[in-house]
Amino acid sequence: METAAVQRRTLRLLFGTQIISGIGVAIGASVGALLAADIVSVGASGLAQSAAVVGAALFAIPATAIVDSHGRRPSLATGYIVAAIGATIIVVAATRGSIPLLFGGFLLFGAATAANLQARYAAVDLAPAALRGRHLSLVVWATTLGAVLGPSLAPFAGASLSRYGIPTLAGPFFFSALLLSLASLLLLLFLRPDPAVVARQANGDSSAPSSGSPRVGMRAALRVVLSRVPARLGLSAMAVGNLIMVGVMAMTPVHIKGAGHDAAHTLSIVGLVISFHVAGMYAFSPLFGWLTDRLGRRSVIIAGIVLLLTACALAGTAGHKPSRLAGALMVLGLGWSACMVAGSTLLSESIPLELRPSAQGLSDLVMGLAGASAGALSGLVVSAWGYPSLNLLAALTTLPLVLLVSLSSDRVADRAGPGEPADPLRSAG
Repeated sequence: METAAVQRRTLRLLFGTQIISGIGVAIGASVGALLAADIVSVGASGLAQSAAVVGAALFAIPATAIVDSHGRRPSLATGYIVAAIGATIIVVAATRGSIPLLFGGFLLFGAATAANLQARYAAVDLAPAALRGRHLSLVVWATTLGAVLGPSLAPFAGASLSRYGIPTLAGPFFFSALLLSLASLLLLLFLRPDPAVVARQANGDSSAPSSGSPRVGMRAALRVVLSRVPARLGLSAMAVGNLIMVGVMAMTPVHIKGAGHDAAHTLSIVGLVISFHVAGMYAFSPLFGWLTDRLGRRSVIIAGIVLLLTACALAGTAGHKPSRLAGALMVLGLGWSACMVAGSTLLSESIPLELRPSAQGLSDLVMGLAGASAGALSGLVVSAWGYPSLNLLAALTTLPLVLLVSLSSDRVADRAGPGEPADPLRSAG
């Protein structure tokens, strides 16, 4: 099968499984902080999101090793099945009131986010250079169809299992487990041939992908990333965007709960706000992909920074008004999407093929650790100083990225061509 046909088949399958997994992740994630606040405390509620983000970051390590040794198919499928197990553990923890089980479940549940992030890289394994941004953004956008619907289904999912003794805030995770298992099964059955394996063969690398020994590691990838201006900029854009997004998003449901509504009304408002947020994250990613290919990676990253700062200003001054919070969280999602699409594209094309899976795994690890730090600290910040202060601190974290962007140039950041990684040392000559 020729490369173009494999790419079309891969994009179709990834599009479908991202819809399914998008519902699976969002339906649980939308109530995770509320469940943790109910079982533990408001101050610890941010740790739910933090645990999931840590899980996503940690799973990036074995996921990368699996890609190097066996390809994308087993890596993605494993991520979803691990997350399904985590969702099941969360349901058990909620029925028993077990705090250790609860956070252990959230840790495993984060593997679904890692798999969703890895899927965007699977979309560019075989993509033509002129279409990398658009192919990557198409897979990111597919998550919209599921992830926007997921939070809106949370009230129904919670109420539907209450007759069986499952707490309302835990019910959505039961459906998460079913949907993530389905996504895993579809990938195992139909992601053939594997795009990562085909890319290696097309590059003249005929070594067996099932040899069981990874070719390179994250340490080698880190050295290359640090030595190349475009790779550093791409990685930094993703990390800062994820840090701000996780920190603000994780505490918004808790902030809404502070308005004093009953549980059912709170869930409805949270579902509305998070749906707008997820729409911002994914619905406009094809636009950012097109802009990334047309205007350049650096320009879209700058737009992402402006959007993130705007979102922090809007959320910090919104009070408890659902419409203003929904608008702010949507802009927050747009800023994240711009940084994610442009940053991912820039990183992928700035690294040699043999190091690319390790560099991509490294980026997800760094993103996860940044988001986990934000999630862990966000609850403490809100408890001590309030939601507006959290948004102010989030805005200030853009400063390192602003500095890095100002020190780069369009010629360096956007010069990667077909089959040729962007190398600042060569471009300077």
